[in-house]
Amino acid sequence: MNITVIGGTGLIGSQLVTRLRDTGHEVVASSLSTGVDLLTGAGLDEALKGADTVVNVTNSPTFDEASPDFFRTSMGHLLAAGERAGVRHQVILSIVGVDQVPQLDYYRAKTLQEELLRQGPTPYSIVRATQFFEFMDAVLSWTADDQTVRLPSTRVQPIATAEVVKALADVTTAAPLNGTLDVAGPDVFPLDELGRLTLAARKDPRTVVTDEKAGMFAAVEGDVLVAGPDARVSPTRYEDWLGAHR
Repeated sequence: MNITVIGGTGLIGSQLVTRLRDTGHEVVASSLSTGVDLLTGAGLDEALKGADTVVNVTNSPTFDEASPDFFRTSMGHLLAAGERAGVRHQVILSIVGVDQVPQLDYYRAKTLQEELLRQGPTPYSIVRATQFFEFMDAVLSWTADDQTVRLPSTRVQPIATAEVVKALADVTTAAPLNGTLDVAGPDVFPLDELGRLTLAARKDPRTVVTDEKAGMFAAVEGDVLVAGPDARVSPTRYEDWLGAHR
């Protein structure tokens, strides 16, 4: 199968490119560094030439009110270029519960991206993942000082990016879902407790203070970031991953 991965040099994209190539697929890894610009459309026609399937794992450069415009423009260019190239399957990576947190600009932007894909001209698949294990460093940094990290008790079900890549590869090489697959890790944690686990594993002396108004995830209520019963649940536990990545 001929596959183009847009965002193919990033955290998820680079792993996906390697996995797909290792299983015998012809893969083009495209990104700004290879001359493909989703905001202008530059390089897209060449990157999609001969592609059966396109996987879009690009991200908005910001999480603020500018992010909807990024996804509106980038999806418009990608869908149009895909139609010109005769692409038969468009795949995107999104977030579990994304359509249930409209108070967050970035989640609202990702919901828009999903809607544009569904309304587009090409059969599609949406893989929604929970928060990445690898994202915890960024979460801790948002509300940290030299002595404390402030985190809400928002419930999350984090997953290793390697497991997200496995799910993406499986969906990419199968028939279009024309729907959504949720993927998640095996365990649910309050975010503040996840912070304590992380700091303890790294022998970081800072204290996690529970603060329901701290950080981006403070806006999330209930269990909307926890996967439902039909999700694909990965086997990798956060504590085991932490131990392997010290």
